[in-house]
Amino acid sequence: MVVTRCAGGISVCSTSTAPLTFCPLHGIFLIDSYMTNSDDLVICLIAMEKDVLTQQSQGVSTRKQHRRGGSEAEEGGGARLRPIRREARAQRILDAAAALILRWGYNKTTLDDISRQAGVAKGTLYLHWNTREELFAALMKREKIEMAEDIKQRIAEDPTGATLRGILKHSALALMKRPLMKAVLLRDMDVIGKLAHSEQSSTAYAERLTGFKTYLESLREHDLVRTDLSLRAQVYIFSAIFMGFFLVAPLVPDEFTLSDEELADLMAETVHCTLEPDRTIPSAEFQTVSQTFLQYLNHAIEIVQKQFQQELE
Repeated sequence: MVVTRCAGGISVCSTSTAPLTFCPLHGIFLIDSYMTNSDDLVICLIAMEKDVLTQQSQGVSTRKQHRRGGSEAEEGGGARLRPIRREARAQRILDAAAALILRWGYNKTTLDDISRQAGVAKGTLYLHWNTREELFAALMKREKIEMAEDIKQRIAEDPTGATLRGILKHSALALMKRPLMKAVLLRDMDVIGKLAHSEQSSTAYAERLTGFKTYLESLREHDLVRTDLSLRAQVYIFSAIFMGFFLVAPLVPDEFTLSDEELADLMAETVHCTLEPDRTIPSAEFQTVSQTFLQYLNHAIEIVQKQFQQELE
């Protein structure tokens, strides 16, 4: 294979394929009546992408070579479109991965499957992630961000949303809308396979509990949860209630099946009767606790969002 520069971008010639031209302006291969998806182009694709990014960083305006006229403002606007297109492509790939995992399970989903589902060449996947594991890790980050944003919105619309009862209810409803996150919680091996080991490791669980423990301590300071139980006991009870309701749901007879709302309400009532004091809580205390929880949630979202955004760029 020979790679050379040409007026249209980069020319790729191989004895086994038709001539290809990679156009940095459009980020695509221009091929005369021929389309290839062969693996021998993967390394070349990555090299080309890096070449284009290097040109941009050095201030070389490829777009000027392909346009007749046009203002400098238009040139700059075009340059800004590339990261947007790149992120949109990454999101499309993640959408495809999510759909295939839910259909076939993580262990049976390959990069070839994902590239076909997303409508991109397999080599394009490597422009975003080096391995299948990295791609799925990015998918789980996106799932966590979307779920956290959903919980945040629900709590903001509920005057008592930041209580322990409210948080459990809204977390349950948000989780039930996300089958991938639910599969992770329940360690559904048919769906997430070996992903369960990384997502449910003791280290990952400890990291998630750090902020929640801070929130619980704030509830204890304002006498919004029982103080005759240790913090450790309260974390265990809360986790058992949340997990227990989801684990038992598939096992109960149809006549006892609950709707999502009924299940969330019953979970909330259980945690209220078990951990919250039986007293009327002033609205000022609600506001204080709500601010504490939203600070914790915003901080958690910010950390994951930053990691996720770096992977898309």
